[in-house]
Amino acid sequence: MADIILNVEVRERTGTGGARVTRRAGMVPGVLYGGNKAPVPIAVKSNEFRKALYTGKLLGHLVTLKYGDETQPVIAKSIDMHPVSDEPWHFDLYRVDEHGTIKISVAVHFKNHEASPGLKKGGTLNVVRHDIELNCPADHIPEDLVFDLTGLEIGETIRVSAFALPAGVTAATGGDVVVATVAGSSASASAEAAAGA
Repeated sequence: MADIILNVEVRERTGTGGARVTRRAGMVPGVLYGGNKAPVPIAVKSNEFRKALYTGKLLGHLVTLKYGDETQPVIAKSIDMHPVSDEPWHFDLYRVDEHGTIKISVAVHFKNHEASPGLKKGGTLNVVRHDIELNCPADHIPEDLVFDLTGLEIGETIRVSAFALPAGVTAATGGDVVVATVAGSSASASAEAAAGA
């Protein structure tokens, strides 16, 4: 099950006024969606919510929602931050079946930049997508997807199909979708053209 447990209260008041009252009481307002149930306005103590948020495992991970004796596995879909204070302002959670399949975006990272001949020659890695949407079990969401740049030359394209996905995980987008390219700078391109001439 999930590492993070959020103790929630059900909010009586909704709308802008209700959210203000909730924030004045030292809580972050939110809404629980999903499943075959109606949306429920909820709130979490601000310090508890910040603590969960700063673990880095609140967004994109399975979280346990606790209300009294009831628990519910959920996924945090969005968290709004205050534009000035950068404090959590509002959040949306979605009910999920712990062992069911969900669609979620997972961050993409690249390693071994120094082992790419294209990048060594002055090329640049142009990242088109910083995350890939995946279909995966709710209790086995990958932390991230890492691509090894070893051996990549200028002009090569990295597509979704090039990523090694864990067992039981599939890409929700097509395999031909471009994630990144190794592009040459104009200086290196003119140097190669001169060498070819």
